[in-house]
Amino acid sequence: MNLKSVSRPAIAAPVEQGLERWLCLLSVTVFLAYLTVGLPLPVISLFVHQQLGLSDLWVGTAVGIQFLATVLTRRHAGSVADRQGPQQALRRGVTALLVSGLIYAVAAWLPAPAGLRYLVLITGRLLVGFGESLMMTGVLTWGVGLAGPRRSGKVMSWVGMAMYGSLAAGAPLGQALYGRTGFGAVSLGVILAPLLAGLLSLTVPPVQARGGSRTLGFMKVVGLIWRPGVTLALQGVGFASIGAFVSLYFHHEQWPHAGWALSAFGLAFVLARVFFGRLPDRLGGPEIARAFLLIEWCGLLMLGLAPGLPVALLGAGVTGFGCSLVFPALGVEVVGQVPAESRGTALGAYAAFQDIAYGVTGPLTGLLAMWLGYRSVFLAAAACAALGIGLAMHILHRDRARSAARG
Repeated sequence: MNLKSVSRPAIAAPVEQGLERWLCLLSVTVFLAYLTVGLPLPVISLFVHQQLGLSDLWVGTAVGIQFLATVLTRRHAGSVADRQGPQQALRRGVTALLVSGLIYAVAAWLPAPAGLRYLVLITGRLLVGFGESLMMTGVLTWGVGLAGPRRSGKVMSWVGMAMYGSLAAGAPLGQALYGRTGFGAVSLGVILAPLLAGLLSLTVPPVQARGGSRTLGFMKVVGLIWRPGVTLALQGVGFASIGAFVSLYFHHEQWPHAGWALSAFGLAFVLARVFFGRLPDRLGGPEIARAFLLIEWCGLLMLGLAPGLPVALLGAGVTGFGCSLVFPALGVEVVGQVPAESRGTALGAYAAFQDIAYGVTGPLTGLLAMWLGYRSVFLAAAACAALGIGLAMHILHRDRARSAARG
């Protein structure tokens, strides 16, 4: 798929007229493209275990290897967005996602031994991670280029809502497709969704690439943004813990409706971004991050110490509310720390901190659950949120000291 830029001049400065429309179109683009993650999410394990007949070790590898590809390609994605333009990064990303669907189709229908089909599937999973890295870095850089750094929090809020909405819609749809017609139907959805996303992106005005000889190196950028990055990673432990262990926790406590915990988390997450998504741009990133990390800390404590089902569900919802604005709030700080020509690299590196948190939380908290039980998982996540509060306060005090020195 060769998606070329629309024949109109690239925008070099933030736009005012039509901004809401362009951000809406970019958000729908993310929603469609991220279906390549959401559709197969609940069925990869079923395909590997039921149709290929492989063990849980291979199931876990197939599910988690996408994360590895995403982390390892964030640097490349940021470089493409900075040097060649964010629209180029996005379109390369959706092309990779489309090809991953074709590879899934081969894995589903190839008349070959299970081991060979599994290797084909792993190739597709790696390509999804690569494509997701390019697509998300491209769309964030594109959105900030259209809206300007002062409204970067708004851009990240819209994109985050589209991403989580896509996961919420894609998972049940993928499960329904798999139940009716198997993994092949899911692969067709993974082909169609990024194709539509790429076509839709053609309607959004391009922004000029900012890169050149002045573009900062990746490690230099990491040195500038590591504080908000580590704070984001500490926040991400809460979401990763709930995603990995809330069902087992509810089952162990003999509470019904474990799925409601994830629904409560997701609903509160979206509502917080709908009603409070503009706060980071208005009040400052570190201050909002500190407040919402405190809310996340309270929710995780409620979940880990819950005496019964109602408090546990409320704790999951409060945690989702708290997690919601940390990414855009700290993202405002990241955008302000780097020059415009390195913005894509910075956003890619920043997102990689969250990817790493999601990847390491599962196995580490799994060991903790084996030793101390499931409640300890959420209490440990609360401790990470508390550390994040302290680091957000450090960033806030540093920024105030710098402002006073300039004044």
